Amino acid sequence: MTGAACVLGVDSGGSGLRAALRTPQGAPCPEPVRSAQPVRTGPRGIDAGHFMELLLPLARGLLADVGGARVSAVAVGAAGMATLGDDLRAELPGALGRALGVRRVALAADAVTAYAGALGDRPGAVVAAGTGLIAVGTDLTAWRRADGWGHLLGDCGGGAWIGRAGLEAAMRAHDGRRGGSRALRDRAEKVFGPLAGLPGLLYPRTDRPAVLASFAPEVAACAADDAVAGGILRNAARHVAEAAAAVCPQDVASEVALTGGLLKLGEPLLGPLRGDLSELLPRARQVPAAGDPLDGALHIAGGLAADRLLLPRDARMLSVHGWEGAPASA
Repeated sequence: MTGAACVLGVDSGGSGLRAALRTPQGAPCPEPVRSAQPVRTGPRGIDAGHFMELLLPLARGLLADVGGARVSAVAVGAAGMATLGDDLRAELPGALGRALGVRRVALAADAVTAYAGALGDRPGAVVAAGTGLIAVGTDLTAWRRADGWGHLLGDCGGGAWIGRAGLEAAMRAHDGRRGGSRALRDRAEKVFGPLAGLPGLLYPRTDRPAVLASFAPEVAACAADDAVAGGILRNAARHVAEAAAAVCPQDVASEVALTGGLLKLGEPLLGPLRGDLSELLPRARQVPAAGDPLDGALHIAGGLAADRLLLPRDARMLSVHGWEGAPASA
């Protein structure tokens, strides 16, 4: 396959960096590869130099597996790209050009690659729900975003939100206040120990959202038999549906999909969520996500290489660059 063109997709987040190739039709594709170390964030946002330090060994290993194929386009989806991506936008296109000979680079928020992986080029809305929660939608002319503001200001209905609500109910039961749940109190004590010590365990942690989200499965496990836990999941479902409704195009035929680890909570969340989506988005078709954010990055890279990128370009959500780093023409 030497000399054949392929595209490279990259997904960068808090748990590390993943990369994959999409080769010409009929050619074998190597399995995606991962760096367990996440890209550092510095004074200029996401550190482009560290990004390249982590990516290049992965990319070169993938290319070696397919006989040294050339890369015609790269798409990078990164958590924080919209607000912390200035260094990546300034440095990555040229760095990738010099290192891999690539002349076309797309830089996207991870919510955009989640959208592309779930729905491709079709109009609609995608909610990416894990520890946090963000919804993005498009009519293929512009992007709309809802939430994704972090566990202190939003991420309503996400894993940290559910876990925090469950722990609050546990603390209410511990105190003997109204609105408490004995079931959640018992679960919290098994997970964290005596609840009087929970603030001291939780507040100093720099990974508080992840710790809170770790309790979300316990809330879901109690939901069938505990009214408080069930209510938390129903409220979470409503928040997810409201985020989808805020971004979904109303004047075109649209689809709505959900992606992310929160879906593992199962029917206690998904049952009420289907009903809420049907109520708030009666004209949108609910569909399963076709793929994940890495699939979305590959989809964007393929569209860029073929001059048929249909998703709307945006300075912060989805920017396209030539090899010297100047934005490519729309």
